[in-house]
Amino acid sequence: MFLKVLGALIILTIIDIYFETNFTKINRVNIKTKKQLPEQGLKIVQITDYHNFKHNKRILKLINHIKPDIIVITGDLIDKRTKDYSNVYNFVEKLITFNKNVYYVPGNHELRSGNMDRFMKDLEKRRIKVLLNNNEGLIVRHKEINICGIDYSSSKKGNLKQTVSNIDEDLYTILLCHKPDIIKHHKNIPCDLILCGHTHGGQIRIPVVGALIAPDQGFKPKYNKGIYEIGENSLLYIDSGVGTTRLPIRFFNRSQISLIFIEEK
Repeated sequence: MFLKVLGALIILTIIDIYFETNFTKINRVNIKTKKQLPEQGLKIVQITDYHNFKHNKRILKLINHIKPDIIVITGDLIDKRTKDYSNVYNFVEKLITFNKNVYYVPGNHELRSGNMDRFMKDLEKRRIKVLLNNNEGLIVRHKEINICGIDYSSSKKGNLKQTVSNIDEDLYTILLCHKPDIIKHHKNIPCDLILCGHTHGGQIRIPVVGALIAPDQGFKPKYNKGIYEIGENSLLYIDSGVGTTRLPIRFFNRSQISLIFIEEK
Protein backbone atom coordinates (compact mmCIF):
# COMPACT_ATOMS: atom_id res chain seq x y z
CA MET A 1 0.00 0.00 0.00
CA PHE A 2 2.79 2.41 0.98
CA LEU A 3 4.61 1.80 -2.30
CA LYS A 4 1.44 2.46 -4.27
CA VAL A 5 0.89 5.77 -2.47
CA LEU A 6 4.53 6.72 -2.93
CA GLY A 7 4.37 5.83 -6.63
CA ALA A 8 1.21 7.89 -7.08
CA LEU A 9 2.82 10.89 -5.34
CA ILE A 10 5.87 10.65 -7.57
CA ILE A 11 3.72 10.52 -10.71
CA LEU A 12 1.62 13.49 -9.56
CA THR A 13 4.77 15.46 -8.75
CA ILE A 14 6.21 14.79 -12.21
CA ILE A 15 2.94 15.89 -13.82
CA ASP A 16 2.86 19.04 -11.68
CA ILE A 17 6.47 19.92 -12.54
CA TYR A 18 5.77 19.47 -16.25
CA PHE A 19 2.69 21.68 -16.01
CA GLU A 20 4.39 24.43 -13.98
CA THR A 21 7.41 24.45 -16.30
CA ASN A 22 5.58 24.49 -19.63
CA PHE A 23 2.19 26.19 -19.13
CA THR A 24 2.79 29.89 -18.59
CA LYS A 25 0.32 31.94 -16.54
CA ILE A 26 -0.36 35.66 -16.06
CA ASN A 27 0.65 37.06 -12.68
CA ARG A 28 -1.43 40.17 -11.96
CA VAL A 29 0.11 43.01 -9.96
CA ASN A 30 -1.71 46.20 -8.90
CA ILE A 31 0.19 49.36 -8.00
CA LYS A 32 -1.04 52.82 -6.99
CA THR A 33 0.77 56.12 -7.36
CA LYS A 34 0.19 59.79 -6.57
CA LYS A 35 1.68 60.79 -9.92
CA GLN A 36 -0.44 61.49 -12.97
CA LEU A 37 -1.10 58.57 -15.31
CA PRO A 38 -3.11 58.02 -18.49
CA GLU A 39 -6.87 57.72 -18.12
CA GLN A 40 -7.86 54.19 -17.07
CA GLY A 41 -4.34 53.58 -15.73
CA LEU A 42 -1.29 51.97 -17.28
CA LYS A 43 -1.00 48.30 -18.30
CA ILE A 44 2.49 46.85 -18.58
CA VAL A 45 3.34 43.29 -19.57
CA GLN A 46 6.71 42.15 -18.23
CA ILE A 47 8.53 39.21 -19.79
CA THR A 48 11.77 38.05 -18.21
CA ASP A 49 14.14 35.08 -18.24
CA TYR A 50 12.59 33.65 -21.36
CA HIS A 51 15.63 31.45 -22.05
CA ASN A 52 14.54 30.55 -25.59
CA PHE A 53 11.26 29.10 -24.30
CA LYS A 54 9.63 26.76 -26.79
CA HIS A 55 5.93 27.34 -26.08
CA ASN A 56 5.40 30.71 -27.75
CA LYS A 57 1.78 30.35 -28.83
CA ARG A 58 0.33 30.30 -25.33
CA ILE A 59 2.28 33.38 -24.21
CA LEU A 60 1.43 35.32 -27.35
CA LYS A 61 -2.24 34.49 -26.93
CA LEU A 62 -2.17 35.74 -23.33
CA ILE A 63 -0.49 39.02 -24.30
CA ASN A 64 -2.79 39.64 -27.26
CA HIS A 65 -5.78 39.20 -24.96
CA ILE A 66 -4.36 41.72 -22.43
CA LYS A 67 -3.70 44.47 -25.00
CA PRO A 68 -1.04 46.21 -22.89
CA ASP A 69 0.14 49.80 -23.22
CA ILE A 70 3.78 48.73 -22.93
CA ILE A 71 5.68 45.45 -23.18
CA VAL A 72 9.01 45.22 -21.34
CA ILE A 73 11.59 42.44 -21.56
CA THR A 74 14.01 42.43 -18.63
CA GLY A 75 16.81 40.23 -19.93
CA ASP A 76 17.75 36.63 -20.69
CA LEU A 77 15.63 36.28 -23.80
CA ILE A 78 18.16 33.67 -24.84
CA ASP A 79 20.15 31.15 -22.86
CA LYS A 80 23.93 31.35 -23.01
CA ARG A 81 23.86 27.97 -24.78
CA THR A 82 21.35 29.07 -27.45
CA LYS A 83 22.81 28.70 -30.94
CA ASP A 84 19.71 29.10 -33.10
CA TYR A 85 17.91 32.39 -32.39
CA SER A 86 15.05 31.87 -34.84
CA ASN A 87 12.55 30.95 -32.11
CA VAL A 88 13.30 34.14 -30.16
CA TYR A 89 13.21 36.30 -33.29
CA ASN A 90 9.84 34.85 -34.26
CA PHE A 91 8.59 35.63 -30.77
CA VAL A 92 9.63 39.31 -30.73
CA GLU A 93 8.42 39.83 -34.31
CA LYS A 94 4.97 38.79 -33.14
CA LEU A 95 5.18 40.99 -30.02
CA ILE A 96 5.81 44.10 -32.10
CA THR A 97 2.62 43.46 -34.07
CA PHE A 98 0.65 43.63 -30.79
CA ASN A 99 2.28 46.84 -29.60
CA LYS A 100 5.00 49.11 -31.00
CA ASN A 101 6.19 49.98 -27.48
CA VAL A 102 8.40 46.97 -26.72
CA TYR A 103 11.44 47.76 -24.54
CA TYR A 104 14.38 45.48 -23.76
CA VAL A 105 17.42 45.39 -21.49
CA PRO A 106 19.97 42.54 -21.68
CA GLY A 107 20.68 39.95 -19.03
CA ASN A 108 23.70 37.93 -18.00
CA HIS A 109 22.93 35.15 -20.47
CA GLU A 110 23.10 37.52 -23.43
CA LEU A 111 26.51 38.63 -22.17
CA ARG A 112 27.75 35.08 -21.63
CA SER A 113 26.56 33.99 -25.06
CA GLY A 114 29.37 36.00 -26.64
CA ASN A 115 26.89 37.40 -29.20
CA MET A 116 25.24 40.17 -27.20
CA ASP A 117 26.08 43.04 -29.55
CA ARG A 118 24.88 41.19 -32.65
CA PHE A 119 21.79 39.97 -30.84
CA MET A 120 20.81 43.48 -29.74
CA LYS A 121 21.31 44.81 -33.26
CA ASP A 122 19.05 42.05 -34.56
CA LEU A 123 16.41 43.05 -32.01
CA GLU A 124 16.64 46.69 -33.09
CA LYS A 125 16.19 45.62 -36.71
CA ARG A 126 12.92 44.09 -35.54
CA ARG A 127 11.91 47.44 -33.99
CA ILE A 128 12.52 46.39 -30.38
CA LYS A 129 13.67 49.41 -28.34
CA VAL A 130 16.94 48.42 -26.68
CA LEU A 131 17.78 50.53 -23.62
CA LEU A 132 21.43 50.62 -22.53
CA ASN A 133 22.06 53.18 -19.80
CA ASN A 134 19.55 55.58 -21.33
CA ASN A 135 15.92 56.61 -21.18
CA GLU A 136 13.10 57.98 -23.26
CA GLY A 137 9.77 59.64 -22.71
CA LEU A 138 6.69 57.76 -23.80
CA ILE A 139 3.25 59.29 -24.29
CA VAL A 140 0.33 57.00 -23.52
CA ARG A 141 -3.14 58.47 -24.01
CA HIS A 142 -1.87 62.05 -23.77
CA LYS A 143 0.20 61.46 -20.60
CA GLU A 144 3.99 61.17 -20.58
CA ILE A 145 6.00 58.68 -18.53
CA ASN A 146 9.73 57.87 -18.36
CA ILE A 147 11.15 54.49 -19.39
CA CYS A 148 14.76 53.89 -18.33
CA GLY A 149 16.99 50.88 -18.94
CA ILE A 150 20.33 50.06 -17.35
CA ASP A 151 22.92 47.69 -18.81
CA TYR A 152 23.43 45.80 -15.60
CA SER A 153 24.73 42.63 -17.25
CA SER A 154 28.20 43.97 -18.04
CA SER A 155 29.00 45.83 -14.83
CA LYS A 156 28.07 45.38 -11.20
CA LYS A 157 27.48 49.10 -10.84
CA GLY A 158 26.15 49.91 -14.28
CA ASN A 159 25.77 53.59 -15.09
CA LEU A 160 22.70 54.80 -13.23
CA LYS A 161 23.64 58.48 -13.53
CA GLN A 162 23.66 58.26 -17.31
CA THR A 163 20.56 56.05 -17.34
CA VAL A 164 18.37 58.60 -15.55
CA SER A 165 20.02 61.75 -16.88
CA ASN A 166 17.67 64.62 -17.71
CA ILE A 167 14.49 62.78 -16.71
CA ASP A 168 11.57 64.80 -15.39
CA GLU A 169 11.14 63.37 -11.90
CA ASP A 170 7.59 64.71 -11.72
CA LEU A 171 6.64 62.06 -14.30
CA TYR A 172 6.02 58.43 -13.41
CA THR A 173 9.35 56.69 -14.01
CA ILE A 174 10.00 53.01 -14.68
CA LEU A 175 13.49 51.49 -14.57
CA LEU A 176 14.24 48.21 -16.34
CA CYS A 177 17.13 46.20 -14.95
CA HIS A 178 17.83 42.49 -15.21
CA LYS A 179 19.30 41.95 -11.73
CA PRO A 180 17.54 43.11 -8.56
CA ASP A 181 20.83 43.65 -6.73
CA ILE A 182 20.95 47.06 -8.39
CA ILE A 183 19.36 48.28 -5.16
CA LYS A 184 22.45 47.14 -3.22
CA HIS A 185 24.80 49.21 -5.36
CA HIS A 186 22.66 52.32 -5.83
CA LYS A 187 20.81 54.25 -3.16
CA ASN A 188 17.98 56.73 -3.71
CA ILE A 189 17.21 55.55 -7.22
CA PRO A 190 14.98 58.29 -8.73
CA CYS A 191 12.43 55.87 -10.17
CA ASP A 192 8.95 54.95 -9.02
CA LEU A 193 9.06 51.34 -10.18
CA ILE A 194 12.06 49.06 -10.80
CA LEU A 195 11.29 45.95 -12.86
CA CYS A 196 13.72 43.04 -12.63
CA GLY A 197 14.06 39.32 -13.22
CA HIS A 198 17.15 37.09 -12.96
CA THR A 199 16.20 35.14 -9.82
CA HIS A 200 13.63 32.79 -11.41
CA GLY A 201 11.97 33.07 -8.00
CA GLY A 202 14.44 30.41 -6.95
CA GLN A 203 13.02 28.21 -9.76
CA ILE A 204 12.30 25.50 -7.20
CA ARG A 205 10.40 26.75 -4.16
CA ILE A 206 9.39 25.04 -0.93
CA PRO A 207 5.90 25.67 0.49
CA VAL A 208 5.96 28.22 3.37
CA VAL A 209 9.77 28.55 3.11
CA GLY A 210 9.86 29.95 -0.45
CA ALA A 211 13.07 30.17 -2.49
CA LEU A 212 16.06 28.36 -1.03
CA ILE A 213 18.65 29.90 -3.35
CA ALA A 214 18.88 32.57 -6.04
CA PRO A 215 21.71 33.77 -8.33
CA ASP A 216 24.06 36.33 -6.74
CA GLN A 217 22.19 36.13 -3.43
CA GLY A 218 23.00 32.62 -2.28
CA PHE A 219 21.01 30.76 0.38
CA LYS A 220 17.64 32.14 1.55
CA PRO A 221 17.64 35.15 -0.81
CA LYS A 222 15.94 38.29 0.48
CA TYR A 223 14.89 39.60 -2.94
CA ASN A 224 13.61 36.67 -4.97
CA LYS A 225 10.03 37.24 -6.17
CA GLY A 226 7.25 39.82 -5.86
CA ILE A 227 7.02 43.44 -4.69
CA TYR A 228 9.39 45.14 -2.25
CA GLU A 229 9.35 48.70 -0.92
CA ILE A 230 12.65 50.46 -1.59
CA GLY A 231 13.00 53.62 0.45
CA GLU A 232 10.05 55.98 0.72
CA ASN A 233 9.09 56.41 -2.90
CA SER A 234 10.18 53.38 -4.94
CA LEU A 235 8.93 49.86 -5.50
CA LEU A 236 10.97 46.90 -6.73
CA TYR A 237 9.09 44.17 -8.57
CA ILE A 238 10.84 40.88 -9.37
CA ASP A 239 9.14 38.62 -11.90
CA SER A 240 10.07 34.96 -11.49
CA GLY A 241 10.14 34.52 -15.26
CA VAL A 242 9.14 32.22 -18.06
CA GLY A 243 11.93 29.75 -18.71
CA THR A 244 14.50 27.73 -16.82
CA THR A 245 18.25 27.28 -16.73
CA ARG A 246 20.49 24.50 -15.45
CA LEU A 247 17.64 22.28 -14.24
CA PRO A 248 14.73 22.31 -16.73
CA ILE A 249 12.11 22.23 -13.98
CA ARG A 250 9.92 24.53 -11.90
CA PHE A 251 8.26 23.51 -8.65
CA PHE A 252 5.74 25.59 -6.66
CA ASN A 253 6.82 28.37 -9.00
CA ARG A 254 4.90 28.25 -12.27
CA SER A 255 6.22 29.83 -15.46
CA GLN A 256 4.73 33.32 -15.74
CA ILE A 257 4.56 36.70 -17.36
CA SER A 258 3.30 39.66 -15.34
CA LEU A 259 0.50 42.09 -16.02
CA ILE A 260 1.34 45.17 -13.97
CA PHE A 261 -1.57 47.59 -13.63
CA ILE A 262 -0.70 51.04 -12.31
CA GLU A 263 -3.37 53.55 -11.34
CA GLU A 264 -3.61 56.85 -9.53
CA LYS A 265 -4.51 56.88 -5.85
